[in-house]
Amino acid sequence: MTASDSDQEAQSKKDLGQILAELEKTSDGKSLPPVEQWDPDFCGDMDLIIKRDGSWHYQGSPIGRQRLVKLFSTVLKKEDDKYFLVTPVEKLGIRVEDAPFLVIRMQVKDTVEGPVISFEDNCDNQIILTKGNPLWVEQDSKTGEPSPYIMVRRNLYALIHRNVFYELVERAEERVIDDQKHLGVISAGEFFSLGTI
Repeated sequence: MTASDSDQEAQSKKDLGQILAELEKTSDGKSLPPVEQWDPDFCGDMDLIIKRDGSWHYQGSPIGRQRLVKLFSTVLKKEDDKYFLVTPVEKLGIRVEDAPFLVIRMQVKDTVEGPVISFEDNCDNQIILTKGNPLWVEQDSKTGEPSPYIMVRRNLYALIHRNVFYELVERAEERVIDDQKHLGVISAGEFFSLGTI
């Protein structure tokens, strides 16, 4: 390891510690910080990646403390196709393999107006499937494998775990849209397509 590598590693560790300290000062633990109002200077990239399976890795090692992951997830910000952790005083770039959140549970409530589908992700976000938080499915052009997503907040979205997607498919019904048969689910009075059949 060179002196330059050592300096960079020290800076990365310092950055993670600084973010944690800033978060503890600004978070009341009850509501999401107003990251959309913060516009600090870009401080560089840090060696943090959110994997497709929803796990967070810092300098190649998984972050085992879920409380820490949840705290960091509250200050995620997406600008164009780049992701950042932001505080009022700094902004650090991170990498996201697919989506920053992973839906792990689904619940359906039958109401007088019809079914309402809600989801829970790996950071305890509760998402109700509505027109404002839509669901969509992208298909891999080579394999045809579906990747379903739902909007969580502020242009951040969650990949829906395969098991949860299968639960959706079990509830699905057919509907013709633009002369094509779609399989989809109804939530909060809206039809959400899971794909054509």
